Amino acid sequence: MESLVPSLVNRKWFLCSLASFFGLLFVSFSLNKASRPGPALASFRDSETSLNATLLESGELLSSQSLQSSGPIRSTQNIEFSPQPGVVDIVQPPATSTALSPLSGYIYLSPPIALVSPPKSSGAPVVSSESNGTNLVSSQSKTEMPRYKENTTLLLSVGGGAEKEKPKKEKKKCDIFDGNWVYDRKGYPLYRAHWCPFLSDQVTCQKNGRPDKDYEHWRWQPKGCELPRYNGKEMLERWRGKRVVIIGDSLNRNMWESLACILYSSGSRSRAYVKSNIPQYKIFRALDFDCTVEFYWNPFLVELEERRDNTKVLKLDKLPGSSKRWRGADVLVFNTGHWWTHHGKIKAWDYFECGGQLVEEMGVIEAFNKALGTWARWADRHVDSTKTTVFFRGISPEHKRENWCHNQTTPMTTETYVQRFPGKMISLVERTVEKMRTPVRYLNITRLSEYRRDAHTAVYTSRQGKLLTAEQRKQPERYADCSHWCLPGLPDTWNMLLFASLFGNPSAVS
Repeated sequence: MESLVPSLVNRKWFLCSLASFFGLLFVSFSLNKASRPGPALASFRDSETSLNATLLESGELLSSQSLQSSGPIRSTQNIEFSPQPGVVDIVQPPATSTALSPLSGYIYLSPPIALVSPPKSSGAPVVSSESNGTNLVSSQSKTEMPRYKENTTLLLSVGGGAEKEKPKKEKKKCDIFDGNWVYDRKGYPLYRAHWCPFLSDQVTCQKNGRPDKDYEHWRWQPKGCELPRYNGKEMLERWRGKRVVIIGDSLNRNMWESLACILYSSGSRSRAYVKSNIPQYKIFRALDFDCTVEFYWNPFLVELEERRDNTKVLKLDKLPGSSKRWRGADVLVFNTGHWWTHHGKIKAWDYFECGGQLVEEMGVIEAFNKALGTWARWADRHVDSTKTTVFFRGISPEHKRENWCHNQTTPMTTETYVQRFPGKMISLVERTVEKMRTPVRYLNITRLSEYRRDAHTAVYTSRQGKLLTAEQRKQPERYADCSHWCLPGLPDTWNMLLFASLFGNPSAVS
C-alpha cells in the first residue's frame, strides 16, 4: 500500500497541472480574440439620402466595378465607433494589429442605391444622424458634415483629410438660339406653299421655278435640349382670344407670312381669313379661336413723312400714327435695321427731323440710336407688361458678296461667315433693350440665320410686284435677292422660336 501512495499523488499533481495549462491557453486565446478590431459598418443618413461607408478588413478585396465607379482613398488608420450616437473616433491601430493588406484601410462611399443599411438585428455598430445633417468628428473635436443631396457622390478620407463632394449638376435653362441645323426630311416643312394662297410671289420659290427642295427640310436643334415642334392647332389654342401684332420691315412681313400660313393651314380654312391687299397692313383671323395676327409695315419704327415737294423726312422723335393701333396687343414683335443701311438712290429719306429741326447730314448710327430711344420711350409709356409680351427680333442677315446666296443648296457649315451688317447697330439694339423699363425679349435669330444662305429667294422671286423673267434670272449678280427668304423655310424656325419663348422654352438635358 505504501508503495502506491507516491504514484497516486504524482498522478493527481500531473492532471491538475495539465488542466491548469489548458485553462490558461483557453483564457489567453479568448482574450486575444476579443482584443482584435473587427469589421465595422457606418451609415450616414439625412432626410433625402442614405450613404453607406464600409471599412474593409485585412485581406478583403474591392470589385473592379466598385473601383471604377468611385475610387477609394488610402488610409493608414482604422475606424472605431463610439457608443455615443453620431460620433466616430479615429484612432491609431493597436500595436498588436495584423499588418494590413494593400487594399485594407480604405473607406468606400457608394451612391445611395449601391448599399443598403443593415437591419438592427445584425449586431453591426451603426452611427446615425438626425435629418438636419450628419456629424463626423475626431476624438479631439467635432465638426459638422455638409448635407448631401440626392445622387451626390462623396469620397471621404479616413485619415482625417478634407471631405470631397461632387454636387449634382443643376438643370439650366436651355439657350434655344445656340445649336445646329439638322436635316429632317420627315418633320419639315411644316406646310406646303400651295395651302396658303395669300403668300406673295416674292417668297414662293417652288412656284417660281426653284429646282431644289432641300432648303425646306432643315430643322434647328438647340444644344442640350429639344425645340418643340408646334403645330398650328396648338398655337391657335394657346392664342385663343389673343391678338398678335408684328411691326417692322419686309423681313418681318416675311415672318408674318410664315406665321399666318402655319396657322391657316392647320385648321378649318373656311373659318379663317386673310386680308393682304396692301403691303403696309395685313391681317390673319381665325374665327373659331378669336385669334388675330396683324402686320404693320414700318421699316424705321419712327415716322417717315413724304411732303408735297416729294422730299422725305425721317422724324427721329416721333412714332407713326399707326402706333395707336399697336396698343393693347397680347404679343408685340418689332424689328428694324436694313433700311438704315441704304445709300444712294435707294436711300429712303432726304432729311432727318429731331426737335422740330431739319438736319440733312447726320451719322446713320447716331440717327438709328435716336430712333431706338424714341421707340423705347413709347414702349415704356404705353405697354402694359402685365398683359403684353414684347419681342425685338434680331437682325436678319444678308448673304451678298463673300457669302453670296446664288446657287447655294445647303447651309454653311465649315466656312467662316463674313458679317456684312454693321455690328454697331446690333449692339445698339441689344443695349437699348437691356436698359428699358418694359421687359423686352430679344429674339436672337441673327447667328442661326447666318448659316442659311441656301434659304434665300435668290432669283426665284419678284421685283416691284413682277416675277423675274428668264433673262433676268440669268443675271443673278444684278437680280438675286439675298435678303428675303423662301417659304416654307427659315422664317418658320423664327416662329417656332417665338412660340417656344412664349410657352415652351425647354430645360437643358442634364
